[in-house]
Amino acid sequence: MAGEAGKAGTRRALAAVAREKALLPFRGGEGGNIAPLVAPFPKWSVAEADRLWCAAFVLHCCREAGFDIPCSPAECVTCSLAGCGGWEEYAMADPRIQYYRPEEDFTPAPGDIVLYDHVFCDREHDHIGVVVEVEADAIVAAEGNVDDTNRSALVRRPRDGHIRAYIRLPDGYHCLG
Repeated sequence: MAGEAGKAGTRRALAAVAREKALLPFRGGEGGNIAPLVAPFPKWSVAEADRLWCAAFVLHCCREAGFDIPCSPAECVTCSLAGCGGWEEYAMADPRIQYYRPEEDFTPAPGDIVLYDHVFCDREHDHIGVVVEVEADAIVAAEGNVDDTNRSALVRRPRDGHIRAYIRLPDGYHCLG
C-alpha cells in the first residue's frame, strides 16, 4: 500500500500530514469520527478503540504521508500497530528503522515518531505521537486521543523522562513483509 498518489513517504510529509490531521480534529466518543483510523484493524471496533486510538492515529498519518506500513507487520509480536508496544517492537526488529532512547546522542526532528511512558494511563509506552516541531527543551507532537478530550491535537511536551523513545522511518520506507 503506497500513500497519496503512490508517492514514497518522507518524514517531512509525515510531519505535515500529522499536523493537518491533529487539527482536523479526530474525535472519539459519541458523534466521533475515528472510524477511518480503526477500519484497517479488522478485530477492533470503533467502540473498543474509543480512548485508545493514539497509535492508530500515527499509522493513519504514516500511510497518508506515503509510507507503506501494514497494520500488523511480522515484527509485531504482542500486538498490531494499534498499540504503542507494537510500534516499539516493529521499530526494534526492522534494522532499517532507527530507534533511539532519549539518553542517546540523538536530536529529534519533525516527522519522527515519539513513544511516551506514563503520560496517558501511567504505564510504559502508553502514548505515541508524531513530532511536528522541536524546541530546545520541548517537542510539539501531533497526537490522537489526547488526555480527557479524546481528540487529536498538537501538544507541547517537555523533553523529559516521559519520552521513552524516538522512531525514525527512513524516507521512502516500505515494509518488506
